[in-house]
Amino acid sequence: MSLTTGQAFLLTRHQKDLRRSGKQPTSNGIAPEENNDPGAPSKPVKPQAPFKPKAQFKPKAQFKPKADSELVYWGWTEHGPARFVIHHETPLLFVEQKHALQVEQILNTLAIRYQSQPLDHQTFHHQPVTIFYFYTLDELYRAQQAIKHRDIETFEHDLRLQDKYLIERSIRGGVEFIGTAHPQPGYTEYRDVRLKPAKLHPKFRILSLDIECSMEGDLYSVGLYGHNLSTPEPGMVDKTVIMIGEPMAEIQSEEATLDLNMVWVKDEYQLLLALEHHVQRHDPDVIIGWNVINFDFKLLIERAKKQDISLRLGRGLTLAHWRDSRTEANQGFITLPGRVVIDGIDALRTATYFFESFSLENVAQELLQRGKKTDHVDQRAEQITYDFHHNKLKLAQYNLEDCKLVWDIFEHTQIMDFMILRSQLTGLELDKVGGSVAAFTNLYLPKLHRAGYIAPNLPPDGGLASPGGYVMNSKPGFYKNVLVLDFKSLYPSIIRTFKIDPMGLIEGLKDPDSAIPGFKGAWFSRDKHFLPDIITELWQQRDQAKRDKDAPRSQAIKIIMNSFYGVLGSGGCRFYDTRLASSITMRGHQIMQQTAAWIEEHSFFDRPCEVIYGDTDSTFVLLDEAFTNEQCQQIGNRLANIINQAWTDKLAHDHQLESHLEIEFETHFQRFLMPTIRGSEAGSKKRYAGLTYLNGKPEMVFKGLETVRTDWTELAREFQHTLYKIIFDDIDPTSYIQTTVAATLNGELNHKLIYRKRLRRPLREYVKNIPPHVRAAKIADEKNKALGKPLQYQNKGWINYVMTLVGPEPIDYLTSEPDYQLYIEKQLKPIADAILPFIGMDFDSLVDNQMSLF
Repeated sequence: MSLTTGQAFLLTRHQKDLRRSGKQPTSNGIAPEENNDPGAPSKPVKPQAPFKPKAQFKPKAQFKPKADSELVYWGWTEHGPARFVIHHETPLLFVEQKHALQVEQILNTLAIRYQSQPLDHQTFHHQPVTIFYFYTLDELYRAQQAIKHRDIETFEHDLRLQDKYLIERSIRGGVEFIGTAHPQPGYTEYRDVRLKPAKLHPKFRILSLDIECSMEGDLYSVGLYGHNLSTPEPGMVDKTVIMIGEPMAEIQSEEATLDLNMVWVKDEYQLLLALEHHVQRHDPDVIIGWNVINFDFKLLIERAKKQDISLRLGRGLTLAHWRDSRTEANQGFITLPGRVVIDGIDALRTATYFFESFSLENVAQELLQRGKKTDHVDQRAEQITYDFHHNKLKLAQYNLEDCKLVWDIFEHTQIMDFMILRSQLTGLELDKVGGSVAAFTNLYLPKLHRAGYIAPNLPPDGGLASPGGYVMNSKPGFYKNVLVLDFKSLYPSIIRTFKIDPMGLIEGLKDPDSAIPGFKGAWFSRDKHFLPDIITELWQQRDQAKRDKDAPRSQAIKIIMNSFYGVLGSGGCRFYDTRLASSITMRGHQIMQQTAAWIEEHSFFDRPCEVIYGDTDSTFVLLDEAFTNEQCQQIGNRLANIINQAWTDKLAHDHQLESHLEIEFETHFQRFLMPTIRGSEAGSKKRYAGLTYLNGKPEMVFKGLETVRTDWTELAREFQHTLYKIIFDDIDPTSYIQTTVAATLNGELNHKLIYRKRLRRPLREYVKNIPPHVRAAKIADEKNKALGKPLQYQNKGWINYVMTLVGPEPIDYLTSEPDYQLYIEKQLKPIADAILPFIGMDFDSLVDNQMSLF
């Protein structure tokens, strides 16, 4: 067959050990076989000055055996799904050359086939290494265990073969391929494949999936909403609900008026088969949903097992595979070969979205201003069962609307674009949750290999904690005219400026006389490094994304850049070194302290500046209260220019470095409160409130105060916001405080007294310490059980409750009077006490007479 070329975006990856019998081992392993891997990199070359490593990592071809392995990558192409098969990619590991002979003896004793070769590469301890190749993955794993048992350290053995293949070729998402095409039903398989990086933006076929079931897990229906296979144009969607039941005459008549396709099946067994058929016919690249992995797919796999069905939901009728998490209970992973499953909750969290609750109802209401098709969201389990038995078409509409809500959230947030861009920038799989360490490894490892180094292993002790961000002692007070100056991406800027880099540290320690000083004994090479250049490239891409108003790309790059400090300070990263992370944070401390000192050296209009607080990368500057808004704006911009020039001059003089530090004037607070620590006269940290103007409109900003707490009542939130606004506007708050207290005591605000809190563990696990929200949940489910209703709170969840005179009670079974005194003492008083002393008032004095009347 002739060779075919094209471009693809990789979806899933897999490695397989073919375990074919090879030649019998000799006393020195196996005779060398010719390397037929057309994508194999060339022999490593030591870097020469100037530092421009070019050669890719790999020894001479004749030393690399033909392994019995198979790598499979599924991808999207413009012409349909593709399966790429790569044979004979060789498993390997490294050991220091001084241990090579001992390792060979171990392998020969165990009759493990291998081939070895000394390299020019070295470890981070400057020890030369030997590479060991193996014929199967199984032999690699056996070898690793045996070598580890002899207390000999191996390197890079933990990298998956399918990942290593892509990493070494700097492949991130998009590929250009060449191979022989073998058409298969529904896809094209390419063999003898060669891949190299390419840039493309795929147009995925997406399917939103949601299931409805009983409290016991019996399936009722499956909703499916997504691009139609035959008409994948925008706006053309397939709306299907597979429902267990019989379509009676009256149902069929009503069904004809609905904008959906009903598929009726007689039982759960047939429902699973219908789902399998629809997915294969629909053929999505990506399946989305809400908690779709750990609920929908987990339950589908469990029910299929109970029905003795092996669900073929992958491409080419491949089986769906579930794997439990080894670290988190009730969590796991779903694998559908050729398809990616993306959970909306995980995707939004990865993009740094934050919501008080990540329930579909709450997120949809916040983003879309609409929610589920039910009047009783918190009792929907009972309603679903009722509708299944009495109104299946209503259940179908509810089921499909959940699918559409997820679909619309994905479109509204452009989260799919974000996930694609993240994959293109870092090489992470589309469905990867978190992945900062993996992203860093993907970007850094090929450069490291070309420079003649092997990556270190994870720290055995999990790593030592590094100093956190700088937080100065605040000067509490109620102020007018406070400026906030922020360093733009401070930690990435420090990495760029001071050349902080894993390999740069190793090279700098070799020649400290010409290196850049760090902290805790660190020295960094001025010219042998990679991370500063990686960040510079990302920085430039982000600036371009901002100019193009490409929000998903800008956000993806920002998250990646800001993750690098955390990666270097994480014991879960192979490049962890406390000298790296400390050289970032401690340099940040130094920069913030020096910046504050410079600011306080300046005065404007004959009035001095005073720094009242500093936090990580922000500096709060107090100006004279007589300044106008225009004068404050001028001073803010002038201060930013002065500080930037000062750092440019200082770094050039002290270290002969170009400064990439950039401070910006961000906010002018007309009124600003820096409270004290409760029960103390000392200033608080990471807690403040301010009034600023955006586009001419006033905006209240609260940081670390009660209004941002997720379990605070509506009463507290509204009271704080209004009270602070009144005081910031120089209005006497006495009347408002007394009116609010009176209304609370009179029961006029009962609807604002509800607490909402999450049960983070199954209810049965709360034994010794039973907080109020757990007591309320226990009461609710005891009542549910007595009334024959489904139990709602046994396996985590959210509970709404009120604190009453007899303790916490769930709002569904509220029988006692609220404890108004508690709400005043625990909700209103702490809010008022944070600000009233600064204007010479006291909460108790204002309300004592009032309280005595009740």
